[in-house]
Amino acid sequence: MPEALPLGPAGEPGTEISLEQDGSVIRRSVLPGGIRVLSEAMPAQRSATIGAWVAVGSRDETDGHHGSTHFLEHLLFKGTPRRDAMDIAVAFDAVGGEANAATGKEHTCYYARVLDADLPMAVDVITDMVTSALLDAEEFETERGVILEELAMAGDDPVDVAHEQFATAVLGPHPLGRPIGGTPATIRGVPREAVLEHYRRTYVPSELVVTAAGAVDHDELCRQVLEAVRAGGWELDPAGVPAERRSAGDDALPTEGRALTLRRTTEQANVILGCQGLPAGDDRRWALSVLMTALGGGMSSRLFQEIRERRGLAYSTYAFASSYAEAGTVGLYAGCAPENTAQVVELLGEELDRIAAAPLPAEELERAIGQLSGNLVLGLEDTGSRMSRLGRAEIVHGELTTVAETLDRVAAVTAEQVQELAVELAAKPRSLVVVGPFEHDLAGQLLSATAAP
Repeated sequence: MPEALPLGPAGEPGTEISLEQDGSVIRRSVLPGGIRVLSEAMPAQRSATIGAWVAVGSRDETDGHHGSTHFLEHLLFKGTPRRDAMDIAVAFDAVGGEANAATGKEHTCYYARVLDADLPMAVDVITDMVTSALLDAEEFETERGVILEELAMAGDDPVDVAHEQFATAVLGPHPLGRPIGGTPATIRGVPREAVLEHYRRTYVPSELVVTAAGAVDHDELCRQVLEAVRAGGWELDPAGVPAERRSAGDDALPTEGRALTLRRTTEQANVILGCQGLPAGDDRRWALSVLMTALGGGMSSRLFQEIRERRGLAYSTYAFASSYAEAGTVGLYAGCAPENTAQVVELLGEELDRIAAAPLPAEELERAIGQLSGNLVLGLEDTGSRMSRLGRAEIVHGELTTVAETLDRVAAVTAEQVQELAVELAAKPRSLVVVGPFEHDLAGQLLSATAAP
């Protein structure tokens, strides 16, 4: 078997490919209507996780529909012609299962983890929700209030605020810069008809990807999915093929950085300094992972050692990166006393510049690769992470790699590659978000001091 398997744009209905890895077997089938089903059968597991994905996220909302994707995440749990909200909740509670959903900028996933014997039920319920949501008018208004409370809760968390505003600062008016959950104004304003239109336009067979991992039989899973989809009323074109994977849009990305200061009566200042990063398909994503790990991925990282251990300026500091079809973000975070904000922001920028100025020493590179490799393997110890990995491979990358191949790609990263990427990132326009008890535009004053050397 190959170590990396191109998934292809679609494949005719009936097409199947498979990949063996680490004692498990991964299979992918294209069903009528263009529905894609991927499974990873894991020996000795007594549980399974099922996910129903659509490659539709907050970036796909049009004017008048902003917030619709997140609204749907909530509303699909509120009932179908076959089940009301209580029936859906009881179905999983009665077997000790877990069900939830997640909305992103480019996809949405509805998932459940259950015992192996209860997988048919989970497939039926999750598929029923995706294909047959009622979007009842009364439930719609009730859930509008719930979502507003959710946004209010996030607004009370200064770390959440900093991260949400950082994406806006870096990506600006681009659709990727919009908040995933919408804003209080868009949630209050979006009508049920707009959300219903968004649902009917985007939740279609060609966009549906079903992934499962654990105690799962692939052929039986495909049969259950087809049965559930047809029970939900979807008509499946025997010759239908999957939707093409997302490509870069026509919207322009910002060419300058931005500074945002948000006043909050907090004991700490929460700061994020960063810039645009790499798109999801960039082959340098392995080098980026090593760079982020060395810079701020653990207790031995440069940010942790310099800002927390040596100077005692923060309890939490780390680096992170996000990637999308045509863009990405790279951010450096720290929470500190308000009076130390200027010094911490300066140190965040200096640590990125230091890696750009000189390659990582061999010992530091080896440590970063080892940490990243260990985190990767440990993160795949449960069926949920394996299910998510299949979904991202199908929707985002169009390629499925074995764990061994992934580790090989990480191990092949060189200090020179990390430095070259650091040089590129350090030269990009920087954005700065500061959340804390400030009356003036502190971020604007500090940003110029962090410009690339």
